[in-house]
Amino acid sequence: MKNLKTIILSSVFTLTAATAFAEPYRIGVLTDMSGMNYDLSGQGSVVAAQMAVEDFGGKLLGEGIEVIVGDHQNKPDIGSTLARTWIDEQNVVAVVDVPTSSVAMAVQEITRQKDTAFLISTAGSSALTAEACSASTAQWTWDTYALANGTGRALTQGGAKKWYFITVDYTFGHALEADTTQAVTAAGGEVIGSVRHPRETTDFSSYILQAQASGADVIALANSSGDTMTALKQMQEFGITEAGQKVAGMLLFLTDVQGVGLDIAQDLTLTTAFYWDMDDATREWSARYSERMGGKKPTMVHAGVYSSVMNYLKAAEAAGQAKSGSKVMEAMRGMDINDFFNRNAYLREDGRVVHDMFLVRVKKPSESTSEGDLYEVLATIPGKEAFASLENSTCPLVKK
Repeated sequence: MKNLKTIILSSVFTLTAATAFAEPYRIGVLTDMSGMNYDLSGQGSVVAAQMAVEDFGGKLLGEGIEVIVGDHQNKPDIGSTLARTWIDEQNVVAVVDVPTSSVAMAVQEITRQKDTAFLISTAGSSALTAEACSASTAQWTWDTYALANGTGRALTQGGAKKWYFITVDYTFGHALEADTTQAVTAAGGEVIGSVRHPRETTDFSSYILQAQASGADVIALANSSGDTMTALKQMQEFGITEAGQKVAGMLLFLTDVQGVGLDIAQDLTLTTAFYWDMDDATREWSARYSERMGGKKPTMVHAGVYSSVMNYLKAAEAAGQAKSGSKVMEAMRGMDINDFFNRNAYLREDGRVVHDMFLVRVKKPSESTSEGDLYEVLATIPGKEAFASLENSTCPLVKK
């Protein structure tokens, strides 16, 4: 499956067969089925969407529901073409997940034009709900502002004042560095330098040496998935933490921590929207997910996909229609959004779903009692503190 090159896998999962008289509503999971984001999203996002449709009952407004999946290959042109084709030809009423912020930005232009629901779980650029916001979008799981505000503020307030960034050179990395810089300076710290690298870099040595020589208290990795794991492994080889500098992985998923191992990731502080072992509700859903995924634990993306699809279906029922994404989002803004994933949640007019976030520490190997026992929850960050306020929003949908 990981090497799959097929652009569209139609009818990956069908709960109710289409009749001769009515085409089923389709949920299109647009994800990474062949690249660096596969483990943190990929097939797990497909399964999470399937679970939501199943739990909802398999019908929407009396019609069947299908989940289909497309591999955007982390390319904006492929992602936007797939989204347009799905909406025009396959009765897709919601596009879901979408790793890679540059792809999400391109897809959002299509869903805006078509007034189709766009449920973002993996892409995290805060621009998606700022100047690029859309009335048919819900950015569900996280964004760069929330990660920066959690990890950046916590480390700076803990005494790590001087920061240096190793940043992936595309939309997401730029947004994460900018948001973290704002959080660090607001907490009394300063950014003393940065360097940018291309996606899927295999040799970080020159970037690490520059960061090491800067004398920064914190070397912040404003990248994700494979890039973050490669950088963390190579930073251990350079003895960064042994020499006294802290390393901040600004975006770390559970699969990233598992990928590098606790020996390397131990004691890293990070911000997440979800951890499978937080309480009975998260454990119950995660156990059902793991049963279908060969024992794998869900990331915050997978939990976010399930929650976004489930709440979309509820809102479409409440709106009495599924075709107009903006009307479904309007109905959702009047709903109570609380489930195993969302705590104290609501959908704002800019498309941001505001919910609690969590500051966690990666456990030492000696503290972990099982393969998935990776985090200690340090603090709950209330949604109103975690996400940017609307006061200075550049979203044109926000009334001033």
